[in-house]
This record gives sequence, structure tokens and C-alpha cells, in this order.
Amino acid sequence: TAILTVFALFSFISFPLHVLGGLMAKNYASADFDAPTRTTKVAREIPTEVPWYRSRSFQVIIAGFLPFSAIYIELHYIFASMWGHQLYTLFGILFIAFALLVVVTSFITVALLYFQLAREDHHWWWATYINGGMTGLFIYAYSFYYYFHRSGMKGFLQGSFYFGYMSVCSFAFFLMLGSAAFQFSMIFVRYIYSRIKSD
Repeated sequence: TAILTVFALFSFISFPLHVLGGLMAKNYASADFDAPTRTTKVAREIPTEVPWYRSRSFQVIIAGFLPFSAIYIELHYIFASMWGHQLYTLFGILFIAFALLVVVTSFITVALLYFQLAREDHHWWWATYINGGMTGLFIYAYSFYYYFHRSGMKGFLQGSFYFGYMSVCSFAFFLMLGSAAFQFSMIFVRYIYSRIKSD
């Protein structure tokens, strides 16, 4: 019966929504990207000599650590209620922590994007997405800490179940926060480049 339930969910919910989304994208999405300023066909050369604190690896660590530090305490209670025997009842605070996570992630990504554009690096699309999503990697790293030091779980079956679910949850956070950061960064780029007077 479980396989029939999954098949019914796919047939009656997932597949029609995929078709509806494809039709809406085909009919209502604009085909061309509307750049806020005039662009050239030849890309500018990106400077390679940058200080260590403006390197991509350092920015990725900062972009993941700062939003993670905003939700660290709340994450402990969520893990205790998901994998322990505690009840979580503060859903209003959870919503505030989630909103804070999205806002902090977006602001940190926009700040790092500004530094990237200031050093004349125009490859910002995937950089902002990865910067925004790095909190998901920190959540996955925290799941290792929780498993080995707080949970008391042992064995291959419990470990594979726990780390499998946490990898899916962390990847979902990566996708969600990366998308939010990219959307905020796109708004920021459109705003700053619409104010530039082009010749």
C-alpha cells in the first residue's frame, strides 16, 4: 500500500503541478534577461591578485558561519525534538528564527556580492547562490556534532537513517537559502546598476 500511496501522490499531485508549472513558464516567463545597464559582448578581465580575506574560500566560510550562528541555539532545540524525546512548542520563536535566518543570509550575501563587484569580478550569479546556501553545509556539520556528542545513537542503521535524513534536510536548506540569497542579490544588482549613468 505504501508504493500505491507514493504512486498516487506522484500521479495526482506532483505530475499535474509539474505540467502546470511548465505551461506557466512557457507562456508567462520572458525569454530575454533585461539587464539594468548596457553590456558589452567582451567580458572584462577579472583581477587575480586579491587579499586572503577577499578570496572565494574565505567568503564561503563567512557566508555560511554568520547565518548559522544566528540559529545555532534554536537548532539545538529542533534537533532535540526531532531526534530526542523532547517536545517543541515554541513555533512562534521558530518562525522568527527562520525569518532571521533568511534575512541574515540575504544581507550577508549582498554584502559579499558588493565586495566581489568592487574588485571587478562580474561572475556573481553562482557565487551568490553558493554563498547563500553554505548555511546548509554548516547545518550538516552540526548534525555530526549532535550525533556523536548529544544524541546517544549508535549503530549502522541509526547512523545511516540519521545522516541520510540530515543530508536531505541540509540540501533543502542549501537550495532554499541559496535561492533567497540569489533573489535578494538580483534586486541589489538591478538597483545599483540602474543608478549608473551609461555613455
